[in-house]
Amino acid sequence: MAGKFVSPKAKGSLMTDILVKLFVKDYKDVEKVSVRTAYGVLASGVGIFCNVLLTIAKMVIGILLHSVSVTADAFNNLSDAGSSIIGMIGVKMAEKPADKEHPFGRLEYIAALIVSFLVIEVGFTFFKNAIVKIREPEELKFSLVSILILVLSIGVKLWLAMFNRKLGEKISSQVMMATAADALGDVITTAATILSVVFWRITGINIDGFVGLGVSLVVMWAGFGIAKDTLEPLIGIPATWEDYEKIKHFVEKYAGIEGSHDLVIHNYGPGRSMAIIHAEVPNDVPIDVSHDYGPSHSMASIHAEVPSNYDPEYSHEIIDRIEREAMEQLGISLTIHMDPVETRNEEVLQAKHETEKAVEALDPRCSIHDFRMVNGEKQINLIFDFVIPREYSEEKGNELTLTLMDRLQHHNPKYQ
Repeated sequence: MAGKFVSPKAKGSLMTDILVKLFVKDYKDVEKVSVRTAYGVLASGVGIFCNVLLTIAKMVIGILLHSVSVTADAFNNLSDAGSSIIGMIGVKMAEKPADKEHPFGRLEYIAALIVSFLVIEVGFTFFKNAIVKIREPEELKFSLVSILILVLSIGVKLWLAMFNRKLGEKISSQVMMATAADALGDVITTAATILSVVFWRITGINIDGFVGLGVSLVVMWAGFGIAKDTLEPLIGIPATWEDYEKIKHFVEKYAGIEGSHDLVIHNYGPGRSMAIIHAEVPNDVPIDVSHDYGPSHSMASIHAEVPSNYDPEYSHEIIDRIEREAMEQLGISLTIHMDPVETRNEEVLQAKHETEKAVEALDPRCSIHDFRMVNGEKQINLIFDFVIPREYSEEKGNELTLTLMDRLQHHNPKYQ
């Protein structure tokens, strides 16, 4: 009886499942920080092992074949191994608690920057060697075994691409998805090096230098990519939409949270970020505390609007619970500032509703928050933050503000 055919893709998926089950405890609970960390360690470890193995194999083959393109491709894999090492360092350091000397250490980024310069230097060296090979080509040596090993390396890289893509989809990791795309790029690079050797074997024309030139450019491009990814968080980048939604969803899932705004994230290294967000909290609503806790890794802060009629001690209890659960579930250490707001006065709520309608009609991209009202005999002061898109100019912002004041006073002449 014939055996059942199993496609390479299915085999690769099976191997991925086996590795996940072996090395990731509670692998199905992908929302837990500890589980996501384990996935990160697994992906980095597999990447380091495979890329170091490919680097050694290709360096030996490059020397045996006298091929600059194969040797350059070996160092391309070495740069990938360096990226995986940086990822491993970032994941492992994120597990360590901060100390008083280094509460917001960025050692991972500094290490990554050094590696990026080394990768660029290696790429530039092979660029120069390729130029020499183009001017003074050496006779290549053909070895079927070496070609087969290079073909096998393509298979390894294809599996790495599928491996990282599957893990990336499982835990919604953009880093792993990017690693998968990079592995597919390496497949093309290695295929080009094989092509140069086979082309020489068939035609006697040596294009190894030209292919090596292209591979060296790929290596330098990888170095610049690492440097760019490292410098951006050091300089400061805005929160991603995924980060915003993650924190916003966490804050607003509590019974009684009406809304959140003004998210700001300060990145102090992989797994070490500080977020600032404002939350609106209504009156007389209990907080559900029945959650599964995971380890804490990151930092964050949040501003919360609480009803002005709340007992301060009760408000403080709510804040403490949110801080504790954010620490244990998301790995975010929250520092929450309370902003008291009116939530029962119908006159205030009506004025807020009128203001929101006026803003919506003025520009749907704008919004308001932290609304308060001071009612006097001759005028009514409406006090709130008017939020406009960052790309709007100061002149346009002032124009919108004046127009909004105009419309509100047209609705009620007492409004200021």
